[in-house]
Amino acid sequence: MTARDDWLKVVEMRDEGALPIPCRGAVSGAAWLEHGKALEEVVLRYPEVFGPAASRDDWDKVDELRRVPEGRTDEWGCKWSHAMAGLEGQVVGHPLADWDAMGHYQPPDPMVDHEGKPIDWEGVRSGLEASRAGGDVVSYGFEHGFLFMRLYYLRGFENMMMDMASEPDRVQQLIDMIVRFYERRLERVLPMGLDLVSFADDLGMQHALTISPAMWRRYIKPAYARLFGMCRDAGAHVYLHSDGYLVDIMGDLMEAGCTIENPQDLCNGLENIRRNLKGKVCIDLDIDRQSVVPFGTPQQIDLHVRTFVEALGSRSGGLTVVWGIYPGTPLENIEAVAAAMCRYRGMFCDG
Repeated sequence: MTARDDWLKVVEMRDEGALPIPCRGAVSGAAWLEHGKALEEVVLRYPEVFGPAASRDDWDKVDELRRVPEGRTDEWGCKWSHAMAGLEGQVVGHPLADWDAMGHYQPPDPMVDHEGKPIDWEGVRSGLEASRAGGDVVSYGFEHGFLFMRLYYLRGFENMMMDMASEPDRVQQLIDMIVRFYERRLERVLPMGLDLVSFADDLGMQHALTISPAMWRRYIKPAYARLFGMCRDAGAHVYLHSDGYLVDIMGDLMEAGCTIENPQDLCNGLENIRRNLKGKVCIDLDIDRQSVVPFGTPQQIDLHVRTFVEALGSRSGGLTVVWGIYPGTPLENIEAVAAAMCRYRGMFCDG
């Protein structure tokens, strides 16, 4: 059996109790900068969570991460500001802040990469074939903030919130423009035979969606369905990362074609996640990074991880666990999460 075979069994809930829950830790560049070599030593102790390479490549890029880019403009014409090295930053310059700019605005060419160079599709194909030959999951992913967030990157947040209430035709024009970009990318890469296509778009705040469920269903769900449907028709699973509260649309995401949902644990709630998702879709559970993990004791962290795994895990699979590591988390707590992941990942395995 290959890593791809095992992954498919878990995602498609065909495991039958043979495989440990896949767990992974994602170390932010800012966390590397905060803890340095001491964090690398923790990472090296837990290859089951951080991978056998122990994120050595990430550590080697620390000097690069220290250089905070100022005034970066992305391929859509959005200007970014970065207050902290090693974190994503935020858009401060919106090319369509004035709707009049839409008349001469040119979206990026989907056949050109973010550096303005033609995409080497044969190189992409070779990379995918290498994954396939090595027994790994054959995957392709898009950047964080691909659609909903891109709307307010282009227009500005307040403008876009007003637009959705008062300018539906213009909003739909903008959505269609963005969707066409990704459709063309998918048309090139899907025939290469993918197991997984990953999307990322933060949709929620702490206790509610950023827009109403009705407005989300009006504007965003049909766009997702167009893109996710292309992937599903080609036989690929669809992963959606989305921070924040998602409870009101968890079912809608499945209807749109998402087969792996990535809910954050505390803001969505254990019972809501269990009731809406368990046994219906693969859950890639996003472990807390706001309260228990940065401020709790190692014992509280262990209980937190165990509680969610017990409630959402199953002999048939359908659960993976991810944890993003950010500044402000003590090293002993980082180690506690990694140790708990290792301790409970085999909870539903035979023997």
